[in-house]
Amino acid sequence: MGVRRRIPAERGLAAVAAWQRADAGERAALPRPTTAMAVRYALEELSERAEGNSVEVRVPPFGVAQCVAGPRHTRGTPPNVVELDAATWLALATGELDWPGALASGAVSASGLRADLSRHLPLFGTL
Repeated sequence: MGVRRRIPAERGLAAVAAWQRADAGERAALPRPTTAMAVRYALEELSERAEGNSVEVRVPPFGVAQCVAGPRHTRGTPPNVVELDAATWLALATGELDWPGALASGAVSASGLRADLSRHLPLFGTL
């Protein structure tokens, strides 16, 4: 069926590229709308590449996405949840951080049998 995109590719990729170009100190000072757009665009990209509804990926306060094929969850807390902050999500999406490293450091909270996103990441190379 395909994911309904809300962010035009050129704007989303520009926000991801701005985040990639910034060093660690500069990333915290990026305008909030730039970080928000980069996070949301990366979530849209994940939803498109790993289409499904069995895993919920949460990046508070910026966005949430459902992805990965499997049983659809409709009520209460989903059985497969990934939660992480914006910097960790963008580092995973761009390949600056790998899934096992993020889990080992505690930067990612992942619960459920389908919550391993390692085969879907990274989403982008260097932009």
